[in-house]
Amino acid sequence: MTESKAAGADSTAAISARGLKKRFGDFEAVRGVDFTVPRGEAFGFLGPNGAGKSSTMRMISCMSPRTGGDLRVLGMDPDTHGPAIRSRIGIVPQADNLDSELTVRQNLQTYGRYFGLSRAHVRRKAVELMEFAQLSDRADDAVEPLSGGMKRRLTIARGLVNDPEVVLLDEPTTGLDPQARHLLWDRLFRLKQSGVTLILTTHYMDEAEQLCDRLVVMDAGRIVAEGSPAALIEQYSTREVLELRFRPGTPGQYVGQVDSLVERVEVLPDRLLLYTKNAEDTAARVAERGVDPLSTLVRRSTLEDVFLRLTGRMLVD
Repeated sequence: MTESKAAGADSTAAISARGLKKRFGDFEAVRGVDFTVPRGEAFGFLGPNGAGKSSTMRMISCMSPRTGGDLRVLGMDPDTHGPAIRSRIGIVPQADNLDSELTVRQNLQTYGRYFGLSRAHVRRKAVELMEFAQLSDRADDAVEPLSGGMKRRLTIARGLVNDPEVVLLDEPTTGLDPQARHLLWDRLFRLKQSGVTLILTTHYMDEAEQLCDRLVVMDAGRIVAEGSPAALIEQYSTREVLELRFRPGTPGQYVGQVDSLVERVEVLPDRLLLYTKNAEDTAARVAERGVDPLSTLVRRSTLEDVFLRLTGRMLVD
């Protein structure tokens, strides 16, 4: 049974949550999170396995009822307006659950009929979506022999058959090669430009930087950071990182020689990460102190640095 709702959800936003909770028995998967997604924004959920991302997405998609707090999707309560919400959102699951016995065209047309759309409408829509997904030349091919990238594009196209105002994407490019990923990024960017709100989860930090206007980092069921990718990097990291690689097991002995040169030092089994405003200058000063690593790498700070700082490097199954 749903607990009493928290006040303050924004009914004008695409998605608004206040004190949102999800409990499975004694386990609280989502622990009272607050977030708002304005219409037309690309918004991301980042976090390690078990952080609560999938549970949150399932509540937004009306697949799982909340156990506390307030949630509004397109101004409606999923608990009481599930069918109306589902008719206006698109869902792209992590697994490509296409019908392998049907053709590309038939997958789109059959799915469109689930929304009560006329046959004439879904025929026209299928043509439009195949062009969008660059699958027009495979329209009458069976799904099974398609490449992974083609299947992923078809899954995304299928999620658009009802002209959704909000599209939920769970790990949209997992397992794809770089060329296929970049093509999908382009398709998703075009969607956002057309005014569609995108909500996605991803384990690829570069994908989050490319696609998301704003994102939240979740850990253990809570939101631990929120902002644009650039703002999060500025808040939780430095402009650049200097990586010093040593023989495994030895980096720790050099910390005392370099820690006063930078804002933060991270010790890994085979290297030191020096967080600094100017990595080239820091590298020169490290050399002046007689530190001689096997190799050095100068790079800019990324969202991955932020993610690992906030959630740790411990492997989570």
